[in-house]
Amino acid sequence: MNNPSFDDIPGTYVFTGDRAIEGRHLNRFCMSLMSAVNRLRFKTDERVYLDEWPMSESQKQAVMNRDFKALLEQGGNIFFVLKIAAVDGRPTQSVAAAFAGQSSEEYASMMRSGGRNPAGIRSISGRF
Repeated sequence: MNNPSFDDIPGTYVFTGDRAIEGRHLNRFCMSLMSAVNRLRFKTDERVYLDEWPMSESQKQAVMNRDFKALLEQGGNIFFVLKIAAVDGRPTQSVAAAFAGQSSEEYASMMRSGGRNPAGIRSISGRF
């Protein structure tokens, strides 16, 4: 069971032991993409390759939709799910921008300007 206090941090998915168990096969799939042969197989027919892995249907759909937030919610480790972006030729910055709800250009501009102001986004309850 995930620690409910983590739910107080908006937009944060702490990779706990429970999430690791939930995402075990998802993360193994992601790591398989380090192999050129597997990347080619995945790019040739994503669904066929995904069906070789005992992931949940919602995890498979999140992969196909490139829904990185959903992948983290369902046990994906950010360092592993970024392998999917790499298959698409997407830089890490584009994934971070998607989490922030911004284009890559908007995200880069925000970061060059000092990043996001943390006021009001550290905690839902206001404790942090």
